[in-house]
Amino acid sequence: MIRRTLELGALVVAGAAWGVYAGSFSFTVGGALAGALLWVGLDNLRAGLVLRWLGGGEPSTPPAVSSVWAEVGERARKALLKLTRQAADSEMRLQKFLEAMQASPNGVTLLDSTWHIVWCNLTAAQHLGIDGKRDLQQIIKNLVRDPGFTAYLTAGDFSGPVEIPGRDYLQEPPQRISVQVHPYAEGRMLMLSRDVTALQQAETMRRDFVANVSHEIRTPLTVLSGFVETMQNLPLDEADRSRYLGLMAQQAQRMQTLVNDLLTLSRLEGSPVPGTSEAFDAGELLDVAMDEARALSEVLAQGAHQLVRVFGPAPMLVGSRNEWHSAVSNLLSNAVRYTPAGGQVSAGWRVLPDGGAELAVSDTGPGIAPEHLPRLTERFYRVDRSRSRETGGTGLGLAIVKHVVQRHGGQLRIESRPGKGSVFTIAVPAQRVRATDKGA
Repeated sequence: MIRRTLELGALVVAGAAWGVYAGSFSFTVGGALAGALLWVGLDNLRAGLVLRWLGGGEPSTPPAVSSVWAEVGERARKALLKLTRQAADSEMRLQKFLEAMQASPNGVTLLDSTWHIVWCNLTAAQHLGIDGKRDLQQIIKNLVRDPGFTAYLTAGDFSGPVEIPGRDYLQEPPQRISVQVHPYAEGRMLMLSRDVTALQQAETMRRDFVANVSHEIRTPLTVLSGFVETMQNLPLDEADRSRYLGLMAQQAQRMQTLVNDLLTLSRLEGSPVPGTSEAFDAGELLDVAMDEARALSEVLAQGAHQLVRVFGPAPMLVGSRNEWHSAVSNLLSNAVRYTPAGGQVSAGWRVLPDGGAELAVSDTGPGIAPEHLPRLTERFYRVDRSRSRETGGTGLGLAIVKHVVQRHGGQLRIESRPGKGSVFTIAVPAQRVRATDKGA
């Protein structure tokens, strides 16, 4: 400010001095006034340069002016640089926030007060079948045309979610999306969506599982309670008493087998994948399982089945011997149960050229129709329920086999034709096999 005053004073004095030199008082006053006007013009010029720079110039290069306007330009430059850095920081934080919402497993959609789409992440676009760029500023009601969703938005009660069909509603099971709106500042809306298909499927499986277990246990319990009531209220001779006790023991054994299979499944699903520290002879394990199958054949058909060991040398397997014993035993027991008396059950290991191994269990039973094959490993699924109950099956054997095989990185293949028997093949990957020269 002092400099501006000095500049004004110098120009006024210079103008007055010119008037004195001219020898006239009027010239002296006019010269002083001219000096003042010159200063005003120069000051306005500098002010105009600064204002023009503030209106759209390069923030880092203020105009080269003198006086107080140089200080104004420098302070404005620093303020503009500070605001620029703050804006860049805000933009960076916004981008990180949007990236975090993009990575969210839930769909996130931002809506204005009139239901126009402001922003959405990729998950929301997939859930709702919209395009995150093309559909910006479109009204969400016009894009998601589900009646339940429209009614939900119209009602304005957002205390809970609404479920709508997903983009892949034709898949099996149909996709279901849960959507809930959360109002926030100035009438804007945050809409969250998530895929609940798996949750609904799990809930359905849970209900079916409980219903199946209840059904499987109800029958033997009914038989047991009926026999107990009979023995309590009726006089029985020793022969009838012995027969009833035998039937009761059979039903109790059936429930015990069911409980054991359920515990086996629970243990398989809840335990870590078997390591590679334990190795065992697969041929020896097969011998034990075939002895158990022969004992089952004695019970069911007085040993009328032919059990044959086929193929060549058996490998050494790496993994859980107990789990493999359960899987092989279940395959052989199923083959015996569903093969008529006099039929043949064959089983054997073979080492494959790629270092893996296969166990094949075949039978000469009635075979299985093609429509049943994809569901054979489901819990409690039976092709012939009456036949399964007659032979004491629980409907969990193949589910156990599938879990054991998958936990060891293998595959279960099923081939069967009605009237031609069935072949169940377990393929074991090379990393779970150690070759051996031991014979079959």
